[in-house]
Amino acid sequence: MKALLALEDGTVFCGKAFAGEGEAWGEVVFNTSMTGYQEVLTDPSYKGQIVTMTYPLIGNYGINSEDIESEKVRVEGFVVREYEPVPSNWRSEQTLADYLNKEGMIGIEGIDTRALTRHIRLSGAMKGVISTKDLNPDSLVEKARASRGLVGLDLVKEVTCDKPYGWPQDKKERFRVVTLDCGMKFNIAQSLAEKGCQVTIVPAHITAEEIRAMNPDGILISNGPGDPEPITYSVDTIRSLIPDYPIFGICLGHQLLGLAFGGKTYKLKFGHRGANHPVKNLLTGKVEITAQNHGFCVDIDSIRDPDIEITHINLNDQTLEGMRHRTLPIFSVQYHPEASPGPHDASYLFDDFIDLMERKGKAHT
Repeated sequence: MKALLALEDGTVFCGKAFAGEGEAWGEVVFNTSMTGYQEVLTDPSYKGQIVTMTYPLIGNYGINSEDIESEKVRVEGFVVREYEPVPSNWRSEQTLADYLNKEGMIGIEGIDTRALTRHIRLSGAMKGVISTKDLNPDSLVEKARASRGLVGLDLVKEVTCDKPYGWPQDKKERFRVVTLDCGMKFNIAQSLAEKGCQVTIVPAHITAEEIRAMNPDGILISNGPGDPEPITYSVDTIRSLIPDYPIFGICLGHQLLGLAFGGKTYKLKFGHRGANHPVKNLLTGKVEITAQNHGFCVDIDSIRDPDIEITHINLNDQTLEGMRHRTLPIFSVQYHPEASPGPHDASYLFDDFIDLMERKGKAHT
């Protein structure tokens, strides 16, 4: 089935649908990972976005029920150069096309993804529309221009959980961690559980008083989609909790902490999405290869609190990738230490969080 991808600047790409039909709107972005399309599809941070994979062959290892990052597909549409309809992997349970069809999601192939990626890099991420029913380029461009953007939009309320729930424990409980679900990937909770944490996931709109009543040893602020500045309810909650608990922020959680400390955020030209982003750890001097997925960033010059120390810098564009409080047990990173998929260079950060909770506990005894 013929399909078109139209961008708000008037650029149109022609391809064909390998899954789904109809129309889908979203900000068109690209991901440079060579594997992990299943995790990309189910990552809540992609809510509101049409994702293009730069690796040219997608679908070759199928879909399995173990590698999902949330309970359903979160992207608005999926764009690939070539779809592989016959997967070859012992873990595969179904094809990518079957999975997307069950989820009611449009997947298109035959697009020149290299040209599309280059266009986004030069012009910036922009609104777009995928369609199999309206094949009029002019009409689709107008629909792209009229669609909602991400700036100023609260997407967290569309992906956060409805009520608190517990994550299965792998080991004997050592610490109680409350995770503020702004669009959390499952493997963040799993990484904590593997360290012996009892993990309770709570909605992003929960109050500080409700979290205090759970008597946690530490608080994790999760990843999530879109612009952090409209998420004022979470920023207020975080600001109230800062003096009293060890806090670890990941991705959007890092941005929300930045706002809670009086900083500002801004939209990147085309974002950081992939499993190969170099980040320098300023504390050790080492370079970590990291998995990332974000389109907004904390303005490094807006962090004026002398108690906040910059700990990590992106080596591609020198943007802020990590910070910590000099006296309180609080730190955050812009990237994903749980990877899934991706390099495990940053997995030590979960151990750092455990150490902070352990030291805080000893301080109370």
